Amino acid sequence: MKINAGNLKKGDFILHEGEVWQVQKSEFYSPGKGSALMKTKIKNLISGKNIDFTFKSNEEIELIEVESIEMQYLYKDESSLYFMDERNFNQYAISLNVVGKIANFLKEGCKVFVYLYDERPLNIRPPMNVKLKVIETEEAVKGDTVTGAKKAAKVETGAIVMVPIFIRVNDVIIINPETGEYTGRA
Repeated sequence: MKINAGNLKKGDFILHEGEVWQVQKSEFYSPGKGSALMKTKIKNLISGKNIDFTFKSNEEIELIEVESIEMQYLYKDESSLYFMDERNFNQYAISLNVVGKIANFLKEGCKVFVYLYDERPLNIRPPMNVKLKVIETEEAVKGDTVTGAKKAAKVETGAIVMVPIFIRVNDVIIINPETGEYTGRA
């Protein structure tokens, strides 16, 4: 389906130079004279490479339809994450380069939505937040609030997150996987 570049928004999947890309960021820009532009940051879903690209707002872009299917996260190895479609037990691999730092916050067995195009996995839609158990952190020292009252904590997936000083080992915390930031206690 063709659309004007002026209608691109974050999360859209497009066909650009013969490859599938996902729009990470889009910003409408209108210079003083000349035609309006759409400044975008797009991610190649094969290589994981991000580029900044500017389209003329009236330029036609091939928008592709993707399927979003809830799948179970199985495991990861040094290069990929593996997911299973629980409806038909098909397994799919997605490159760690494509998923990025979100992979650090996925727990085996959790459910995520996987985008498919022609039965080929493209990327995942990260959950809004994840609940993970703190397995390692320093004990807070009373009165130690000069440093902004944050400390490092290691969660069960192995990721390191900055948390308030009152968080202890075995606490379950809520993390935004896109930013890697602590958002609250579970």
